[in-house]
Amino acid sequence: MVAKGDMIYAYAKDKETRDKGETGGAVTALLRHLLESKTVDAVYTVKKGVDIYDAQPVLITDPKDLIQTAGSIHCGTLLVTKQLAKCILKEAPEMKVGVVVKGCDAMAMYEMAKRGQINLDNVVMIGVNCGGTVKPVMARKMIKEKFGLDPDTVVKEEIDKGQFIVKTADGQHKGISMDELEEQGYGRRSNCRRCKVKVPRQADIACGNWGVIGDKAGNTTFVEVCSEKGALVLNKAIEAGAIGTEPAPAKGIEIRGKVENAMLKLGDKWREKYFNSMGTGTEKLEAIKKDTSKCIRCYACVENCPICYCNECSTKKAWLVQPGQIPPDFMFHMIRFVHVSDSCINCGQCEELCPMEIENSKYMHMIQSDLQGMFGYVPGVNMTMPVLALTKEPEERERLHSTGTDQIFKIFK
Repeated sequence: MVAKGDMIYAYAKDKETRDKGETGGAVTALLRHLLESKTVDAVYTVKKGVDIYDAQPVLITDPKDLIQTAGSIHCGTLLVTKQLAKCILKEAPEMKVGVVVKGCDAMAMYEMAKRGQINLDNVVMIGVNCGGTVKPVMARKMIKEKFGLDPDTVVKEEIDKGQFIVKTADGQHKGISMDELEEQGYGRRSNCRRCKVKVPRQADIACGNWGVIGDKAGNTTFVEVCSEKGALVLNKAIEAGAIGTEPAPAKGIEIRGKVENAMLKLGDKWREKYFNSMGTGTEKLEAIKKDTSKCIRCYACVENCPICYCNECSTKKAWLVQPGQIPPDFMFHMIRFVHVSDSCINCGQCEELCPMEIENSKYMHMIQSDLQGMFGYVPGVNMTMPVLALTKEPEERERLHSTGTDQIFKIFK
């Protein structure tokens, strides 16, 4: 029996899952057990599309289909949480779902739950350690220019021991230090470099290969049990014969901790580099105004942000932001900063999906970091409410509309 706080090695008992899955296939086996035991109605995760650079979200209800999701995709830059809420749970709010989450996905789960967008009681979160992801276009460029390989011949990629490693169809292996790549402008997304949630302990269990040593390396998953729900799921999977386990050795636990700490220090380094480059005070403001002046008001940042949930977006209010103006007045971005920055989880979607390549994530994360220092609120780690959480929008708008206006102060004629 495992309990919350335990650290174990786990692997799939089924040979096909073990062979096709990453590090022994424990995650795939757990997801299959969740479906077969009817603990969940569906599993929401990511599968490889046309190649290793194409990550596709998928909702699976048939346990047999889960094998297609086996393996990791470091060139997939999706945030599954917002898609889950918008595309699936909006139509089926009572559906019980198993979800594979990175650190930013898990943080988004909590922040969206606080805003009434997701019911965590109906979700089982299987967390996967994440050292960062690489944009598909950047990955192809990096493999061609730095590795000297045709990106279309690469059949597998991984980030391990501080290196980005690729394998080609003819069996070639090649790895280059991530530090070297990133100092030369390649490598992970900027938000991933700044991230300090490498082991997603907000999930029910956290899985990865860090700390798997000896003959178990590559064949077994390191699992940390992070909640009572996670312990229950694991114990049922063990009893059903879906996975095999053994206690993680002390040396493996020590190595895992060292890897995580090294990643956290790297996150501090990149935060200092990105944030200090902005200057101070007015310099920061002018730099942000200059970059955001490229905005074409496409609303990709709003539509894909897990913190944006308002029924009526204030950026669409004519008395706040002039309609039809391109680029919009800086008030458009100021409203975003005010509404989002206290709870920004640094997922990077606002920057990733911006067609004008505005560094939205950097600005939002920088403000969030300052606010965290002032008020102590850390987003996405538990159900503690954010500093600016005052009311639920629908109820408040109904109350205000009943008075004849949705403006509290009579400052507009």
